[in-house]
Amino acid sequence: MSDLVPDVLAGKHSALARVITNIENRAPGYREQVSALHRHAGDADVIGVTGSPGAGKSTLVDKVAAAYREQGLTVGVIAIDPSSPFTGGAVLGDRIRMASNAGDMDVFFRSMSARGSLGGLSTATTDAVTALDAFGKDKIIVETVGAGQNEVDIVRTADTVAVLVPPGSGDDVQMLKAGILEIADVFVVNKADLEGADRTVQQLKEMLQGRSGRPDTGHHGTITGADNEGGAVSTTESADWQPRIVETVANRGEGVEDFLEALGAHAEYLDRTGRREKQARERYAAEIRTLLREDANGLLSAELERRGGLESFLDEVVERETDPYSIVDELLAPLRDCLAEERDSHHG
Repeated sequence: MSDLVPDVLAGKHSALARVITNIENRAPGYREQVSALHRHAGDADVIGVTGSPGAGKSTLVDKVAAAYREQGLTVGVIAIDPSSPFTGGAVLGDRIRMASNAGDMDVFFRSMSARGSLGGLSTATTDAVTALDAFGKDKIIVETVGAGQNEVDIVRTADTVAVLVPPGSGDDVQMLKAGILEIADVFVVNKADLEGADRTVQQLKEMLQGRSGRPDTGHHGTITGADNEGGAVSTTESADWQPRIVETVANRGEGVEDFLEALGAHAEYLDRTGRREKQARERYAAEIRTLLREDANGLLSAELERRGGLESFLDEVVERETDPYSIVDELLAPLRDCLAEERDSHHG
């Protein structure tokens, strides 16, 4: 396993695929691999694509990957299916979903599924992005298959988030208010040749204008206002990003250039305002907290098992001989003592 990292850094796709498999399976040694790759990452532009099923995400991602390749850029795509307990979808996905890029080694496509652990999925996604980044991919696209809270967490690993909205989806636009609206840097009304597209664009504009001027805790800071084209209205250089609205017909390749232009404009905004670095700090903070929770939980679960498992304590609680707080205190006591000792030795 140790030679996988040099092979990834040397640009070997087979090594990259194996490292991502290790990440997905949480195989022994995967953490050391991600740690070693981390110091070589940080150059890729990461784009998240989400939205309701049937919005045409796969087709658009396929066209975007092809367009980036035409510009001479290399692309990594991670397609996430939070609902699927199977990895069987991956074979189909790898072959069919990136049809126009089949056989192009500079588009690396990978499906990942939840395997019943959504928290673990966002960690695995972050790690897979690190691997693709260290490998040297210029653009990394994280596409989620669904559009719920899980996806919101997953696309937070991206620098720029695009949300696809199918046309004529008045109800969908209302539904978007519940969380996904906040994370969008670019809205894409795909299948814009269908009836209802204009109305959907109008609804999105109204919603964005309705939010204008109100502080927003979402992906892109405070919003300052919108013009009719969905561009930012502000005279200051560090104006906050106003989400763009782009219309595409992905299966015909229409609007793809506009979409790339919007993604590029947001990337430029991140660099110009220092927001990219701020987002990276926020992401790493969230990742460290998640890993701390997972690892501390693992240590305590092992300690609980060593003492005969939870069941062994429950009788005493039910009989009122002790209580949940006292049990937690008792289990955490060795950890507290260790940390206290550590502190004392540093002060001493």
